Amino acid sequence: MKIIEALTKVDRRIIYVILLVVVTLPLIFPSAQSVRVMPPVEKFFNAVDEIPPDKALIVDFDYTPQDMPELEPMGIAILRHAFKKRIKVLAVSLYVQPLGLALRALQQVTEEFNSVATTNADSIIYGRDYVFLGWQVGPVNAMLTMGESIARFYPVDYYGNRTDTLPLMKKIKNYRNVGLVASLSPSDIPKYWVAYAQNRFGVKVSSGITSVSASEFYPYLQTGQFSGMLVGMKGAAEYEEIVGKNFDITGRRKASESLPSLTYAHLLIIAFIVVGNVGYFLSRRHK
Repeated sequence: MKIIEALTKVDRRIIYVILLVVVTLPLIFPSAQSVRVMPPVEKFFNAVDEIPPDKALIVDFDYTPQDMPELEPMGIAILRHAFKKRIKVLAVSLYVQPLGLALRALQQVTEEFNSVATTNADSIIYGRDYVFLGWQVGPVNAMLTMGESIARFYPVDYYGNRTDTLPLMKKIKNYRNVGLVASLSPSDIPKYWVAYAQNRFGVKVSSGITSVSASEFYPYLQTGQFSGMLVGMKGAAEYEEIVGKNFDITGRRKASESLPSLTYAHLLIIAFIVVGNVGYFLSRRHK
């Protein structure tokens, strides 16, 4: 009888403390969790992997610090994939707030590759292999104008260089020279890319979104308007997994390291639900 009462009267503070420990320990002692790569992520990977040598990948960094745990690992994994395949990258931010985070991701991956490069050809060179266009006012204006001339909307890059003088930008003029747009955003921006870039100019669009907004975007994946989709931290971990396996990239995998924390937290909550229900039904039976 005492056991039954204990099951039905667990102090919520005890639950919170146990949950805190379960969530925190895997983050303090990280260990990358292997995951199964699902079709939306595999489709995203293939869309990047199949970009022709004469075309570029546009990566739109539109996440802010509160969305960073889910979306930043996506950006890093995509950049690793592109740089490993020597795919040319144009990085943009349609809003001013994400500029610093976009720069951080670009610098991190560039340093990873250049730290092991032995020749100029192996190195990732700014202006030759990638360009950070930065931010200009008007997301919709950016999407529409880039379809005609990227340099017209971004006359200078993030660092103040004239874009038409950069070696890469002499080859990448508009969407005809772009193989894919990868939009990483917690908002409706991926839908705008479909509406204004894909529908009008025919450029392919893939999306990286937060878990809470996934239900809004699955119709775009099912209709083929998205060439792949990464959903939340699990989607980021899956992309890390497929890039790591295909290219033997050994950089830190933050999403895969964070997954155990989520997994154990979910298992703990399920366990408490089961325990609470068992205690409830046993108490009813006893009465």
